[in-house]
Amino acid sequence: MFKITRAFSSFSVNDIQKAREFYGQLLGIETSTPMDQLQLNIDGNKIFIYGKPNHAPATFTVLNFPVDNVEKAVTELTAKGVKFIIYNEENFKTDEKGIFRMGGPLIAWFKDPAGNILSVVEESPAM
Repeated sequence: MFKITRAFSSFSVNDIQKAREFYGQLLGIETSTPMDQLQLNIDGNKIFIYGKPNHAPATFTVLNFPVDNVEKAVTELTAKGVKFIIYNEENFKTDEKGIFRMGGPLIAWFKDPAGNILSVVEESPAM
């Protein structure tokens, strides 16, 4: 049944205009505004972002951005004012830049203006 459907992801924010500025201007993603909401157009994939007055930020990663080089992506985004999340849990730590280096692909997490968690993840040949 779902083999031929075009599935898409969605998540909420509390302010569509701030989301439009963040995703479109700061991150440089192509956006459109169907039904006064926000759609991200990424490499033929569509992600729908909708406004929700009682929005609660996701406590997990809602969107991952594969990149060739996490160090470079973190440096560039930090220069634009993006703040990366520093984790310092016993079995889960990031470095001072916010990059996770404890196994698996290099990854760093940050938040959108609504508090949703996003990441840049170093692309491996298997991704």
